[in-house]
Amino acid sequence: MSGAITDWDKEYANAASVPDAQSFIDKWPDEAASFREKTQCTLDIAYGSGERQKFDLFEPQAVSKGLFVFVHGGYWYRFDKSFWSQFAAGPLALGWHVAMPSYTLTPKAQVSDISREISRAISAAAGKVNGPIVLAGHSAGGHLVTRQVCSDTKLDTGLLQRIRRVISISGVHDLRPITRLELNQTIGLDAQEAASESPALLKPYTDNLRVDCVVGGIELPEFKRQNSLLANIWRGLGASTSCQEIPGTHHFNVIEDLANPEGLICSLAED
Repeated sequence: MSGAITDWDKEYANAASVPDAQSFIDKWPDEAASFREKTQCTLDIAYGSGERQKFDLFEPQAVSKGLFVFVHGGYWYRFDKSFWSQFAAGPLALGWHVAMPSYTLTPKAQVSDISREISRAISAAAGKVNGPIVLAGHSAGGHLVTRQVCSDTKLDTGLLQRIRRVISISGVHDLRPITRLELNQTIGLDAQEAASESPALLKPYTDNLRVDCVVGGIELPEFKRQNSLLANIWRGLGASTSCQEIPGTHHFNVIEDLANPEGLICSLAED
């Protein structure tokens, strides 16, 4: 058993733990723009009146098998949908429509506000695509998609019945440690919201729910702990869960698996 954590900032500093982290961030916008140019898609579909309340919808070449929603991360305070388009390649190749929403960032919005925005984005995208739904998210996006299937979800019952899978990639499922970070000056979580917005502290919506928690094999120990935490707790509360690692990947390249139709993440969506 390891000792108590004394430097919480270090435990959640993904960029500092990966020597070339910035090189991944720097290449994403150009890769995403190139992907959009060669892919059939509808951009900036509004799901609300806010400036960032929009999603992009990518269309498969084959007959659609349903809707795959990907929610980006960035500790709730950075990035938007324009960074991630290229990662739609995997689900698209398998015949899924792929929706990628932006959302209002902290500190302009609280984390609870963002969660409600994602509910609206999923509902709006689901109104445009028939069939089953898979939700996936990376990092803070992993938190946001698992938050959608808690027992106090804002999604209506009919839509929930369509969700066949939730895939949290390097997700943060217990937000209480985030309140200890210097970064929380931007995120703005207090103790009450950290608890009320933590999927690991809430009950899952268990009717036909499957949740897969995926993390990189060389990620920070706290992200591995957060990954297994939700899978273990929600399994004990009646949900069907799995906890998996992608060997040799860190926080900034684990998401590349999503672009591979034969990768683990896409295989989970197909299972």
